[in-house]
Amino acid sequence: MSGEEAHLKDEGSRLQVVVAGATAGLVSRFCVAPLDVVKIRLQLQTRHPSHALFKGTVTTLTSIIRDEGFKALWKGNIPAELLYVLYGGIQFGIYRSTTLALQNVSPHVPDAAQSFISGAFAGGIATTATYPLDLLRTRFAAQGTQKVYASLSASIRDIYRHEGPRGYFQGLGAGVGQIVPYMGLFFAAYDTLRSPMNSMSLPFGSSDAAAGVIASVIAKSGVFPLDLVRKRLQVQGPTRSKYAHGEMPTYKGVLSTLMTVVRDEGPRGLYRGLSISLVKAAPAGAVTMWTYERALQILMRPERNDIKV
Repeated sequence: MSGEEAHLKDEGSRLQVVVAGATAGLVSRFCVAPLDVVKIRLQLQTRHPSHALFKGTVTTLTSIIRDEGFKALWKGNIPAELLYVLYGGIQFGIYRSTTLALQNVSPHVPDAAQSFISGAFAGGIATTATYPLDLLRTRFAAQGTQKVYASLSASIRDIYRHEGPRGYFQGLGAGVGQIVPYMGLFFAAYDTLRSPMNSMSLPFGSSDAAAGVIASVIAKSGVFPLDLVRKRLQVQGPTRSKYAHGEMPTYKGVLSTLMTVVRDEGPRGLYRGLSISLVKAAPAGAVTMWTYERALQILMRPERNDIKV
C-alpha cells in the first residue's frame, strides 16, 4: 500500500490498473470455480426440496463428483476464465477513471459515495461488455452427464443459429440490475474498510483480503435474488430441457421471473444457493483484492525504484 489513507483511485496508471485487475480475475476464478458450479446448480433447482436433484452444498458437490467426475467442478471454466480476465480489467480500469473524474468534477463528494457511484458504473459496463461469456459459463456449468454443447465454438454457433444475437444476452437486465448495486456496495465497503484493516497489521498482508471478504458478503447478501433470476433466464431457449435439472420452466423478463419463483417456490426460492454464494463470495473477494493489490505493487515497483534513484 502506498499509505494508510490511500484509496484505490490514487494508485497506479490506467494500464497498470487494467493489468492488475485482469490478473486478479484470472486467479480468483480458478480458485472459486468448483463453488461457482455448485452455486449455479442450486440456483437452477426448481423442484420442491423434498424432490430436488441437488440438496445442499456438500451433497451437490459429492453428487457432481460421483456422477460426472472431479473435472466437472470446472465445467465452463474456459469462458469463465475469459470472463473474469476481461471483467476484472474493464471493471478496475473504469472504476479508477470514474473516481478520478468524479474527484475533478465534484471534489467535495465523500469518498464512500465516489466509490459507490464508480463501482456501480464500472460493474454495469463490465457486465454488459462480457455478458455473452457469463451466459456461456452458466450453460456449461449447468450441463450434467448429457452434453448440451460439444465445445465452446459449437455453443457460440448453436446459440446464434437457434436464438439469434439476442440469445447471448438473455437475462442481461437482471445481470445489470444485480451488479450495479453489488459493485457499488462492494467498492464503497472495501474502500471504507481498507485503511482501518491495514492499521491492524494482519499477517501475510491479509488486511486487503479481510476487507474484500467483508465487502463481498455485505454486497452479495443485498442483491442475491436478482443473481438467481439472471441464472434462470440464461438457460432459457431450445436447450432448457437438456441441463442437469431436466425441464426448466419458461421465464420471460426479470419481474415476471421474480413473481413466478415466489408463486411456485415461495420467497425462500429466491435465495436458493445463497449459503454457497456467500461461501464463494468471501474467498472470491479476498483473492481478488489481495491479488489486485499485490499485482499493482509489482507493476508499480520499477517506477518507485526510479523515483528513489
